[in-house]
Amino acid sequence: MTRPVPTLPEQRTVTLQFDDNALLPLLYGEHDRHLVRIEQRLGIKLGSRGNRLTIAGSSASTELAESALRSLWRRLEKGQGVTTADVEAALRMAEGEAENDPRLPLQDVPEIRTRKAAIAPRSPAQAAYIEMLSRQEMVFGVGPAGTGKTYLAVAQGVALLQAGRVDRIVLSRPAVEAGERLGFLPGDMKEKVDPYLRPLYDALHDMLPAEQVARRITSGEIEIAPLAFMRGRTLAHCFAILDEAQNTTAAQMKMFLTRMGEGTRMVITGDPTQVDLPSGQQSGLIDALRILDGVPGIGVARFDERDVVRHPLVAKIVSAYGRADVQAAEQRREAYAEQQGRRGKKEQDGTGK
Repeated sequence: MTRPVPTLPEQRTVTLQFDDNALLPLLYGEHDRHLVRIEQRLGIKLGSRGNRLTIAGSSASTELAESALRSLWRRLEKGQGVTTADVEAALRMAEGEAENDPRLPLQDVPEIRTRKAAIAPRSPAQAAYIEMLSRQEMVFGVGPAGTGKTYLAVAQGVALLQAGRVDRIVLSRPAVEAGERLGFLPGDMKEKVDPYLRPLYDALHDMLPAEQVARRITSGEIEIAPLAFMRGRTLAHCFAILDEAQNTTAAQMKMFLTRMGEGTRMVITGDPTQVDLPSGQQSGLIDALRILDGVPGIGVARFDERDVVRHPLVAKIVSAYGRADVQAAEQRREAYAEQQGRRGKKEQDGTGK
């Protein structure tokens, strides 16, 4: 019996030529580390000579490499740098384009422009999210840690504030401990709640100079407060962000959403798999996504482990935990089915009384 000979993917060689030799070291990275990363990720070979770069590999992989390298070159031509994170982002975007990822906008890839920097998406889901933030008045950003949900929302808020399209930014989080018991925290109210809100401060300092963040907080143009402080208020002409929304109760979520006033945009971010509420208490984020499904004017951007833009290991960790959760759920279903089967057998035998 003859066995079919496996067909090898079609091989292809592409040569790119770059006009500015001064930018090539930035494209290649120190000790060619950017090229090495692309080779490792796509299973191709890259060879440089002068201002020419040769890509050799399967047809699909060479197309991805060419798209990613041209994207990185455009960054350099705009005067922007190229880091390892930018290389990973270019590869993710190239893969999304090749797969016709529905999360990629139809038009050119959008950016959020603040006075400090232009923030480009690092994954197809981020591109769709940025597009949604620019068009919708209320947006839910849902997905695992490290996908840029909160960071991009803060960037959009800063951009709208600097452009004069909103009067202030309101950043809020529920003050829920993530499994720890922090006990009594000393200091005034601001000092008590600051540990819960630190990620929001970090994002702000990436968008604005430190002295400007302090000045705008003092003047009220930027307000950072626990969710409990929102009750009874109307938020008008502002950009409001509720972060870690999976740790709201259903009542808290409804309260926050109904604070929306004239000229306000709202962004609600969270990860439904990381709920720190007491056992048996329904997450307000999960409840809101169910109730508001299909409501016109509300956008929902969904992220997964493919969109994690932190260290590459984070995506693998998220994926591993996801598989473990699926396996645990399957084991619970099997145990329940087995229990029901035993109960049914006892009833048939007349021993279930």
